[in-house]
Amino acid sequence: MDLLDYFEKTKGLGVLATADGEGHVNAAIYSRPHIMENNTAGFIMRDRLTHDNLQSNFRAAYLFKEDGPGYTGKRLYLEKLSEEMDTPRVNELKRRVLSPASDAEKGHKFLVIFKITKVLPLIGGVEEE
Repeated sequence: MDLLDYFEKTKGLGVLATADGEGHVNAAIYSRPHIMENNTAGFIMRDRLTHDNLQSNFRAAYLFKEDGPGYTGKRLYLEKLSEEMDTPRVNELKRRVLSPASDAEKGHKFLVIFKITKVLPLIGGVEEE
């Protein structure tokens, strides 16, 4: 199953881990990535710690645990390629629906695009194709 199909059909819990330029680590709950062309993935985020960390350290890891018993899922290793703020594409991709006032209150939305550099299962170290 390719990543686009996998993340469209599979429910679970995701954690995006980043570190700042000095190596201080952060982990935050994130929804499933938007899998795009050329082995890339996008995450929509607000201007908080995760986004701030990506300004000085472009590497991140995303851990996804599938719903259900056991420990099945994927780990994605990521390198930031680009980002865009409050563009029409951000609004097309967003999954959460907020009122315009509530959305504006929370601040700018960024679509951060990453190159997927490696995919591992949730448990184990054999790289997936």
